[in-house]
Amino acid sequence: MTPADLSRTVLHAVRRAVDEDVLRAPVPARVRVERTRPGGSGDYACAVALQLAGEAGLPALEVARILRDRVAAEPGIGRVEVTGPGFLSFTLDAPADRDRAVLDAVRERGLAYGHGVAFRGEALQLHHAREVRAAVTADAVRRLLAAQGARVRVGCEEAGAEDAWARLGVRPDVYGPDVYGAGAPERIVIRPVPAGATGAELLERLGPDAARWGLLRPAAHDRAALGPDLLVQGEANPLFRVRYAYARTRALTRNAAALGFASEPEGVAPAGPPAGQGPAPHAGPGPYGEPPARPLLDLLADHPGVLLAAARHRAPDRVARQLEAVAHAFFDFHDSCPPLPMGDEKPSAAHRSRLALAEAAGTVLAGGLSLLGISAPAHL
Repeated sequence: MTPADLSRTVLHAVRRAVDEDVLRAPVPARVRVERTRPGGSGDYACAVALQLAGEAGLPALEVARILRDRVAAEPGIGRVEVTGPGFLSFTLDAPADRDRAVLDAVRERGLAYGHGVAFRGEALQLHHAREVRAAVTADAVRRLLAAQGARVRVGCEEAGAEDAWARLGVRPDVYGPDVYGAGAPERIVIRPVPAGATGAELLERLGPDAARWGLLRPAAHDRAALGPDLLVQGEANPLFRVRYAYARTRALTRNAAALGFASEPEGVAPAGPPAGQGPAPHAGPGPYGEPPARPLLDLLADHPGVLLAAARHRAPDRVARQLEAVAHAFFDFHDSCPPLPMGDEKPSAAHRSRLALAEAAGTVLAGGLSLLGISAPAHL
């Protein structure tokens, strides 16, 4: 169960309690679930009972107990506790089960892993100045909101757009005044610190991918660093590191195929060795039991929540930082637990499951780059 799954589970429990007339309060549009802070209880915590207590006319502790009984019976939930003034603390099923569920979700959803429905039915209009950083940021925010189910249009305060914007990935067909006509929702203004350069200048110096990363990676209130460091082909350049991590995951898949094996999530029994050969030696425990895998698995599980927060706060820089963290964790895992056999080793169950984790990391990196409008090359 991912954090996004848990949030939906809690929201479903609220709806059930309201439908059963046990809880008399409006059902919130969304429920926020966060990782438990140091010293806390369980894996995740939620303050929805405190949020609902006033309108329900009940103490927060009682609201929490009502929801606890309904959440505890859901699949994937190991234990639910009521802590403090009315927080719900969740302990999920065994880590290996959670990890397998995350990898299964990444495999099933592909590049859409982490997309959701939090903004389904909402029609939004973004508005920005005729300035390249504002245009690129608005475009990335549009992508993030659309990935959460919203219908989004983008308007510029001046008619016409730079020709370079289209080459930077900004969709020209979404521009125009009053795209919703009468009764249009209030405009959401996208106003980052200006770039101090035109789109044409950035394209000439950096190209579209490095320019978009340089414009989107800093928070909106920070000045964008748009120097030649963005083109450095080395690990000191975060964009190169993210894209190289993705390219490395693709190379692992190609090399594994050349060695005659493919990825399998831990717990799936791979096909046996060819006739006449003995069993392949095992390369050690699968990735879920290997400590270097834990940070990477946790980041993959958190990815849907990061995308939702980035959409909600109109902050594509959160996605960029998430991708940097995934790339860093991937390389730590890759270097400590090689997904490919070395020397005289034969492919084993551990190699197959390590490869599955590496491929999941690659999928998340490619999907995140796509939401930022940046390409993910399979070869670097």
